[in-house]
Amino acid sequence: MTVLILGAGIIALSQNRVATSTTAVGKNGVVVSTQHEASEVGLNILKQGGNAIDAAIAVGYALAVTDPCCGNLGGGGFMLIHLANGQETFLNFREKAPQAATQDMYLDSEGKVIPRLSTRGYRSVAVPGTVLGLEQARTLYGTLSGSALMAPAIELAERGFILQPGDINILNDETEEFLQEPNVAAIFLKNGQTPYQVGDRLVQTDLAQTLKLIAKSGADAFYRGPIAAKVVQASAASEGILTLEDFANYTVSQAPPVHCNYRGYEVISSPPPGGGTTLCQMLNILNGYPLEKLGFRTAASLHPMLSAMLYAYADRNTYLGDPDFVTNPVDRLLSPAYAAQIRAKIPRDRAIPPEQLYRSTPPQEGTQTTHYSVQDRYGNAVAVTYTINGYFGARVIAGDSGFFLNNEMDDFTSKPGSANIYGLVQGSANVIAPGKRPLSSMSPTIVLNKGKNRSKVFLVTGSPGGSTIPTTVLQIITNLIDYGMTLSAAVSTPRIHYQGLPNRVGVEPNALKLETISQLWKMDYKVIPTPFVWGAAESILTNPDTGEFNGVNDPRKPAGKAVAY
Repeated sequence: MTVLILGAGIIALSQNRVATSTTAVGKNGVVVSTQHEASEVGLNILKQGGNAIDAAIAVGYALAVTDPCCGNLGGGGFMLIHLANGQETFLNFREKAPQAATQDMYLDSEGKVIPRLSTRGYRSVAVPGTVLGLEQARTLYGTLSGSALMAPAIELAERGFILQPGDINILNDETEEFLQEPNVAAIFLKNGQTPYQVGDRLVQTDLAQTLKLIAKSGADAFYRGPIAAKVVQASAASEGILTLEDFANYTVSQAPPVHCNYRGYEVISSPPPGGGTTLCQMLNILNGYPLEKLGFRTAASLHPMLSAMLYAYADRNTYLGDPDFVTNPVDRLLSPAYAAQIRAKIPRDRAIPPEQLYRSTPPQEGTQTTHYSVQDRYGNAVAVTYTINGYFGARVIAGDSGFFLNNEMDDFTSKPGSANIYGLVQGSANVIAPGKRPLSSMSPTIVLNKGKNRSKVFLVTGSPGGSTIPTTVLQIITNLIDYGMTLSAAVSTPRIHYQGLPNRVGVEPNALKLETISQLWKMDYKVIPTPFVWGAAESILTNPDTGEFNGVNDPRKPAGKAVAY
């Protein structure tokens, strides 16, 4: 292998420079999230005797306070659960389009997409699902009361928390946006005017009151009570279309996860509208290639990986959508026979022109999502990915509710063939319809070790990053299984991403050697190094011999933390 382990969380790949990650090791429980305060909240719940689902709920509410760009009450997401008894389930609390939504609601009289209408303000807001998702998870699988699980978040909002550099970096990038909304500026700018500094305390009394209402009355406070009323009133005053009926009618769905086998490990991930099908399709294709023998990040190993990405994303754009509205051919897409057919079509040494596979340009959602992972001493594991789409969502807070609302309507197809804010365009399976959930790349994933410790949890992972999420999870899995990396190395290693259209291979800084980039260009891959990094994959690996948990906070999100005991 071309991997040199230099120490915990530090790796060198030839001349590449790679960031370090932070780790935590324990045998009783572990929590890894993108915000240090929220991670500690989850660990304390585990220490109090709560299970992994309890901890995940508490972390979800805490992130709504401490990670306001991405953690949320005003968005939605997915929770993947593996219980100690072997039961697995997937909770889908993705947002839904309002009943007044129409397929052409973001088009002008000439049929052209109106800029920013699907990304800013109340017109871009879908019905939030986070609160009902967390409450349903608690009711079905938790052991502690809602008030106990929400108390830490309420305290963080009411008393505030000290801002660290990672927190400040996110907040201060949005100063100009905050100034456009007085009630937002009053919370997230010091004295409503200037950016916070490291060491300042962020207090959110409005959000504390909202959380107290939920703690007292449960999800009804959000969907049938004063919180819904505030959002609907603010929406109506700003040309939005949300109604009280939209909130009252919102539902969470529960479904079996998707499964696939990768070199003897069982991979469990999110079914449509999530990104697990795309992840498993790529893994199925790569099962037919000896990646370790082909070398790490060589042109020979990258060609089948990039080809697998291309085929999986083209199929995603063509076929997948909300299962309540679209028939998703998951069984066919994940069949070994289909993977073999794809491998037979991959040329030996040249890129496939993506236009041959796409019926329209593929989608991409907001990259500012949040993922966290939890395991407990009882054998339960939880992976949660939730989002308000772009940074701070629609950039609006309804009255004194204290939380940002999503701009998730941009994840639908505003117009087949036209790009959303992230430069990608979607197919007809994801067009806007009342009550429909937008297609998502979110891929909370759990991998089971099917060897001598049969069906034991091996890996809990997931990531933010919009359309880069499935390829991020793919690379963490292959880094571990094919290339024998430590979890710190697997998470920290710079990543690549390819989905065919736009026709470019995105590359994080220092991900590839110049020689490899040159070889890929000769194969007609348009490799474009980027100055930025993608989502933070907060992950947990279980040692199959000792049962010890190893939690790793991705260095791409320095505000995060892995904690264990």
